[in-house]
Amino acid sequence: MKKLKLTLGAILCCAIALSTMLFAACGEKDYTKINLNEVTHSIFYAPLYTAINMGYFEEEGLDITLTNGGGSNVSMTALISGSADIILAGPETVVYTQQEGITDQPKVFGQLTQTDGSFIVSKKGADFQISDLVGETIIGGRAGGLPAMTLQYAIENAGYEIGTGSNQVNLRTDVDFNSIASEFENSSANYCTLFEPNASNLVAAHPEYHIVGAVADLVDTNIPYTCFIAKNSYLEKHGDIAEKFLKAIKKGYNYLKECYENDKLEDAALSLIDSFDGMTVEDLKIAVEAYYRISAFSPNLIMSEESFNTLLEITENAGMLNGNTNYDSIINTEIASKLS
Repeated sequence: MKKLKLTLGAILCCAIALSTMLFAACGEKDYTKINLNEVTHSIFYAPLYTAINMGYFEEEGLDITLTNGGGSNVSMTALISGSADIILAGPETVVYTQQEGITDQPKVFGQLTQTDGSFIVSKKGADFQISDLVGETIIGGRAGGLPAMTLQYAIENAGYEIGTGSNQVNLRTDVDFNSIASEFENSSANYCTLFEPNASNLVAAHPEYHIVGAVADLVDTNIPYTCFIAKNSYLEKHGDIAEKFLKAIKKGYNYLKECYENDKLEDAALSLIDSFDGMTVEDLKIAVEAYYRISAFSPNLIMSEESFNTLLEITENAGMLNGNTNYDSIINTEIASKLS
């Protein structure tokens, strides 16, 4: 924990310095142009891509530039440095910045997903139950990241221990988010967790592998998994822009919900296909249906205090919570609450 904290502190110090230089070098910013950094590129964030591709941001007078962070820590650094106005990342990163004492505190102002979005990929066949992980290695992502912490929470809540013994589950948390698939291919681990489309792409490349379940099926509670985050100063000065941003997201959510409920998955897939090169309409239909099956998307974009407390429980269980964290100090519900 100490090593992680020191590393995060060093990153944030550099980010603050860079932010100061960027501010001095740039003139007045056009706040209708939003630099949005996403933690990864996944169909798990489908309402965002539908909003982009269907022109909902343009309807709100906004111009979105999207970049990929490849990890919540990288996305948070982009926000602190000023290279991103808004990030889509795990809310645990906001908890960490509060513990670091950042002056311009990042705040969650909208929740996009409400459960874990990763799927379990197996080298050992199509049948699976959580007890199959005992005595096995599963690659779960980066230590301190919500995917790894949620998986640990699920395993331990099921009564199993994390460790390298024959009666334990070896949960690897030493692999960067974007490197899980390649590490899985080249290691002796029989299980890993991946988001879509990465899970399906890996199985397509290795027909002997199988997607055997969703981590969400192992956790019997809603989790505020990925959220839209901005600096407190941005939300105070440009709350109207943040509201328009969430309105576009809500339009994307409503469109996909209507498609799903009216058996129009092809229309849903077509609203996403421009964001996923190499994927077919059929691939996207399968992925969208999988995420709706696990109720992935947050219907009102508001993070409740109850779900926030679940986040803290998961974070504390992983040994990553250092001190008290206050809901009101890092969650802004006012903007999302204005949406009809």
